[in-house]
Amino acid sequence: MSEATATFTIHAPMLGKVVPFRAADEPSAIAKAPTAGPVAVGPMGLAGDEQADRKHHGGVDKAIHHYAFDHYPAWRTALGDHPLLAAPGGFGENISTLGLTEANVWLGDRFRLGTALIEVSHGRQPCWKLGHRFGYAPLAADIVRNGRCGWYYRVIEAGVVQAGDALTRVERGMADWPIERLFRVLIGGGHKADRAVLGDLAAMPVLAEAWRQRATELQR
Repeated sequence: MSEATATFTIHAPMLGKVVPFRAADEPSAIAKAPTAGPVAVGPMGLAGDEQADRKHHGGVDKAIHHYAFDHYPAWRTALGDHPLLAAPGGFGENISTLGLTEANVWLGDRFRLGTALIEVSHGRQPCWKLGHRFGYAPLAADIVRNGRCGWYYRVIEAGVVQAGDALTRVERGMADWPIERLFRVLIGGGHKADRAVLGDLAAMPVLAEAWRQRATELQR
């Protein structure tokens, strides 16, 4: 890994509470709202942020979800002037920036988020809840095609973050594995033309365990 410092301003940390989603028996915390005060950052993510489905959301490899605000104009072109696209948080993200996308964020990149140290662990696999949230069922399939997926961090060192703090990249990860390629290979069907890399991904410690398992399954 190499050092490559770059600093980005985050929008306010965004937290969600578990509430009924589509039906009373299908709760979700996908609706995130900004918070102005200091927020503790620990191994399980931002203090006060909740997840309804702990099997598929949350955990050490999915502690913090980042979605690029850079993508919002393209989504407005595709979906129209949807109210969820007026400000960050529409995609259930905890943090949002301009200048970082799946093309220039690498697996294993490390950032200072406020005083915490976080590390890119994998991309975000879209689920049906995004389509339901936007009232557009094909949204998850569109993300698989266009690769505007977002990504997750694990927390290496606990700390505190608040609105106006910087997100500073302090160490570069794996240049061969920007999130856009990782997502294309493991989620977008790209493994069919790139099967030789699956063994490497399955044995890659920095990659989230769930995606290492997926790489193993795709080899069969």
